[in-house]
Amino acid sequence: MKTKTEIQKEITDQIIAAIKAGSNGTWKRPWAISTIAGLPTRYNGGRYQGINLLILAMQGRSNKNWMTFNQAKKIGGSVRKGEKSTTVIFFKPLKVEDKVSGEEKTIPLLRAYNVFNAEQIDGLPEKFYEMRKDQSWNGKNTWEGSHQDSAQYYIECPSVCWNDGGDRAFYSPLTDEITLPHKNQFDSAEDYYCTALHELVHWTGHKDRCDRTYGQLKGDDNYAREELVAEIGATFLAGQLGLEQTVRQDHIQYLEGWLKILKADSSAIFEAAAAAQKAVEYLDRCKEVADDDLDERLEDPFASLGYE
Repeated sequence: MKTKTEIQKEITDQIIAAIKAGSNGTWKRPWAISTIAGLPTRYNGGRYQGINLLILAMQGRSNKNWMTFNQAKKIGGSVRKGEKSTTVIFFKPLKVEDKVSGEEKTIPLLRAYNVFNAEQIDGLPEKFYEMRKDQSWNGKNTWEGSHQDSAQYYIECPSVCWNDGGDRAFYSPLTDEITLPHKNQFDSAEDYYCTALHELVHWTGHKDRCDRTYGQLKGDDNYAREELVAEIGATFLAGQLGLEQTVRQDHIQYLEGWLKILKADSSAIFEAAAAAQKAVEYLDRCKEVADDDLDERLEDPFASLGYE
């Protein structure tokens, strides 16, 4: 059985290779979640979280359903000969006695297991082959469906202070404010929303929210860690909403920092994914607060842009 260190290094090496492969010329996000498939889903319908989302998204599958060999067999499926599995992780609780207090405590043990995508399996019930019914992006700067409205709910979080204007997007920890250029400065509605989601993840790092302690000094390793959290968190949100996540070319500057961190610490990507998951869960709670209020006020936020 592989140790925690071995599992982390194996997965980290895969992500390092994917980042390098996606950084030739124009930066391509290796963990982008397919808008056709949606967020990767377990055999029982539950969604994967954290690092498992990145691992499965990197496989480039257009089906969201994943399961073990035995789970597939249990419901009549048969993994095709020659198909390779994908390793994901879980934490198995182990109860031990505290050497100091003598009290029983629980330690999470990192364990790995192998899954296959429904695309690799024949004979599954039809529901496992169904694609996402909503069309997220039609190439005309508009959406068919509720993606635009859903993204707007996050932006309408009542606790967020937004500044509209300027020529760059950023979150200021000093003033606790997000600044975005005017909507008509973006290439598309999707570009606008994906940028806003990235900055919203930064916003969750405040000490009164998720309290992330790194990312204060621009240019250091911890700043790169915070950018990685925001990058991953925005990917998770885009996957939830069915948005085709756009690439900000100004983030290419962080690639070297990310690679440096991952090579030095095989647990870093796990910590970043966990922090991103926590940020998304915080924003989901904020969205719930905004939902009822926004229902009455939401109109077409892009009516003035002239998009057709």
